[in-house]
Amino acid sequence: MKYLVRDKIFAIGDDYWIEDEQGRHAFLVDGKALRLRDTLELKGPDGQVLVTLRQKMFSLRDAMTIERDDQPLATVRRKRLSLLRNHYRVTLVDGTGLDVSGRILDREFTVEYEGELLAHISRQWFHVRETYAVNVVREDADAALQIAVAVCVIRMAERERED
Repeated sequence: MKYLVRDKIFAIGDDYWIEDEQGRHAFLVDGKALRLRDTLELKGPDGQVLVTLRQKMFSLRDAMTIERDDQPLATVRRKRLSLLRNHYRVTLVDGTGLDVSGRILDREFTVEYEGELLAHISRQWFHVRETYAVNVVREDADAALQIAVAVCVIRMAERERED
């Protein structure tokens, strides 16, 4: 299933809807202003918090955590010793990992688990410049987690570019 995401969701303190292929509200991104660290909540259409994204405060490398029900779900970091600048590793709490690679700032990248495609993030499906899609390929993949991963790596790549 494809989800339509507008780049303006990255403004902290603002709320934006992510729509499904039929144009229905699928997720609400709630940017938490006035927080000590970068925090976003991804909510369902009913307002229930599905995942929370937080910038790690005291980390040697830039990292973000993804939490579900106030429990850590995953940590996102740029992969060390990678020849590709746009390669990130998502370490899940169970020890498994997801690989994210591609042109992050161009919104053209993939999320894979053990070489199997879980999600493809792309602007090519849309003619509107500030819009991209998160295409969750596997039906059993957690759509909220895939969107959270996309949001995290884009935020991290943009911060890295600014530094």
